[in-house]
Amino acid sequence: MRYDGSSPTPESGSSVSPDRPWYARRSTLVVAAAAVAPACLAGWLLTQVLASGGAEERPAGASAASGPDAKPGAPATGSPSASASTSASVSASASASPSPAASAPAPAKGPLTGRTVVIDPGHNTGNFKHGTEINKQVDIGTNRKECDTTGTTTNSGYMEAEFTLDVSLRVKAVLEAQGVKVVLTHQADRPWGPCIDERARIGNEAAADAVVSVHADGVSAGSRGFHVILPATVKAGGADTAKIVGPSRELGERIAGNFARTTGSAPANYLGGGTGLVVRDDLGGLNLSTRPKVFIECGNMRDAKDAAQLTSPEWRQKAAQGIANGIVGFLGG
Repeated sequence: MRYDGSSPTPESGSSVSPDRPWYARRSTLVVAAAAVAPACLAGWLLTQVLASGGAEERPAGASAASGPDAKPGAPATGSPSASASTSASVSASASASPSPAASAPAPAKGPLTGRTVVIDPGHNTGNFKHGTEINKQVDIGTNRKECDTTGTTTNSGYMEAEFTLDVSLRVKAVLEAQGVKVVLTHQADRPWGPCIDERARIGNEAAADAVVSVHADGVSAGSRGFHVILPATVKAGGADTAKIVGPSRELGERIAGNFARTTGSAPANYLGGGTGLVVRDDLGGLNLSTRPKVFIECGNMRDAKDAAQLTSPEWRQKAAQGIANGIVGFLGG
């Protein structure tokens, strides 16, 4: 039977009586054709689908296997539009949502990977509002002393606590680029403190290879320059610095030398005999430390010339670099 639109012709072997004219048998032929045509069309379509592996159910240009779980030759399910939509959704999700392992930044690696340094930003900007708390006495081994103090300010009101945190964060960034694990005693993320005994304890519990407490002085105008404070030999109460005096001096000397070279600042002209090094036994942060530790007073906030440096972001970066270089040298990097 033809499907080209021409009129049907008598079929040989027909059971219809031959004495009837062909046009009398037309209605019967039409009915038969109408019944057979859908079946033939369905058979042809099924043959095409099987021959092409179901390609009609994939969008043009799509591969037979789509997505990580697709299996070549697996039977397609659902309507063509639903199948295409699901495939597009899986592809978009896979490209837009990388695995946690792929998106997580890799830990910094460097020559000092595996070393730990604690940086202690002196004071806290909130101390001014918590006088009662910071005036509480704590044991520093040799005697008892205030938990903390407010720190000083420049004549224009720039707080020492603002300065120390800024420089500490800069030091942290420099050291981390060398692979060092850096712990800060605080990031102004608490209303006041921590107390001086807690600051020492943070360094001890971190088993730090070095601890540096960052400060700025507040003495009379005309007194200029930096100095590094080293621990004295103390054995009293909970304090015993015998094991850290030697390595702390080496740490302090390295920081002092690098700080001077990097910032261009001179050692303090009002103490230390021009060496930039001072030994003290009255600081709880040093007395209670069991790890090599020093304080650095980066300059005098009450002197106009020093204050101009301390309030300069560019100079603070140099200060941070000098401190970090000294620590790196101490660690053997």
